[in-house]
Amino acid sequence: MKKIGKKAILILAAVIIAAVYYYVTIPAINIHSSGFWVFIAIAAVVLLVLYAAPRVRTPDDLKTDKGIKVGIFVILGIGVVYLIGSVLSSPIVNANKYQQLITVENRKFTEDIKEVDYRRIPLLDRDSATLLGNRKMGSMVDMVSQFEVSSLYTQINYQDTPVRVTPLVYANLIKWFTNQSNGIPAYIKIDMATQDTELVKLEQPIRYSQSEHFNRNINRHLRFRYPTYIFDELSFEIDDEGTPYWVCPVKKFNIGLFGGVTIGRVVLCNAVTGETADYAVEDCPNWVDHVFAADLLTQLYDYHGTLQNGFINSVLGQKGCLMTTDGYNYLALEDDVWVYTGITSVSGDESNVGFVLMNQRTMECRYYEIAGAQEYSAMASAEGQVQNLGYQSTFPLLLNISGEPTYFMALKDAAGLVKKYAMVNIKKYQNVAIGDTVAECEKSYNSLLRESGIRTTENIQTKSISGKITKIAQGVVDGNSHYYLMLEGNDGIFDVSVVDYIDIIRYTEGDKVTLEYQEGELANVVLGIK
Repeated sequence: MKKIGKKAILILAAVIIAAVYYYVTIPAINIHSSGFWVFIAIAAVVLLVLYAAPRVRTPDDLKTDKGIKVGIFVILGIGVVYLIGSVLSSPIVNANKYQQLITVENRKFTEDIKEVDYRRIPLLDRDSATLLGNRKMGSMVDMVSQFEVSSLYTQINYQDTPVRVTPLVYANLIKWFTNQSNGIPAYIKIDMATQDTELVKLEQPIRYSQSEHFNRNINRHLRFRYPTYIFDELSFEIDDEGTPYWVCPVKKFNIGLFGGVTIGRVVLCNAVTGETADYAVEDCPNWVDHVFAADLLTQLYDYHGTLQNGFINSVLGQKGCLMTTDGYNYLALEDDVWVYTGITSVSGDESNVGFVLMNQRTMECRYYEIAGAQEYSAMASAEGQVQNLGYQSTFPLLLNISGEPTYFMALKDAAGLVKKYAMVNIKKYQNVAIGDTVAECEKSYNSLLRESGIRTTENIQTKSISGKITKIAQGVVDGNSHYYLMLEGNDGIFDVSVVDYIDIIRYTEGDKVTLEYQEGELANVVLGIK
């Protein structure tokens, strides 16, 4: 009876320790999870210690007790299996499989990337969004003492507009204790094109988040509902009605025990109610943007680019090896968020051979062969134009400006505030245009392209219009005179540079004129007068 009692106590102690460890670390019960193998190993060690503690009196007892020998053998066996599984899952022996994890499609830049619409591109980066979010939170005197802004700031395409969204979090453990019964009352939404920042107050509060404790912690809530799922990085998003959700990608292991990670399923968790829905990736709702994390997508492309001729070549000869550049940005395209990054050779030169766009919802990857300067070279070139002001450049976006692939970036002061904008031609990164506004920057860039011979009326698409001048006004831009015309039957404004077309001074209201022009954001740029 005493032996039975001791065994029961040992088993109960082991179960309690395992349960506490599992509740705290919440590993997936899945052989593909490294956390699961650690859990099993620790459980085996605990059992062995509890078993051996009352039996071992001398070192010889460790050698003679069969139970202890079995326990040690099991622990070593777990370690050996984990080690072998790791090796057999690695690119060393599976280079070809890793190289084919992502399918890359060659595309044409001007066909996919249309002329830029500044209402649909993010003019701010994450750091600038963080400043705006913190500033907005600081103005909410009824909340700022109890809540802080989460550092997530997920970029999504919300109603065809690039925005970043992030929830509030409890300021500390005490604030959680005093507020958790009421939940988190709001999230922050930032329009990345206009810089409009809104604190969206909810009718029903967020009750499931990363700042919660115990069972309402989003990671623990998911684990108890999906004990075998291995979740990737969670993201905070809102649907088309503004309802907050946690987007929870589920890892898929395509190579061996631990290798070839992609995403196979997506769990959507309503942050207010905790209700979940499980989807295959191809069935995921269109409003969801962050299924594949940017770091995962760049890793998949690096496998594709470096392992084309095997693992040994990727380390030694490196013939034909390509990889993504350091850094990436986001672009709203086709109602999805795409990760942009440049592609360069592994030799470490400062030029790109092309760039890729990778869809964060579908894993679609598009490659565009455009040789030019690397992003950081373009950033340095832009910063050089304002070196007296000490502005720092954000990581650029690649845009189509007048048919030319162009780096676009914001220039920020020491406080992190956007002060100017820059456009740098990829093929000739010495051509840099700076402006206080986006429209001014684009205008300066187009003039620069014409002056350098990159852009002419023959290699860009133009429109033609004829009519009587109903209104004419004069202005000065960057020290140069411009005439602004309005024509009968048209609401557009046409900008004529006197430097380029001196004959414009001969025209007055009522004269008939034919204009060759290109559409602009604020005014149409005139490229010819007849």
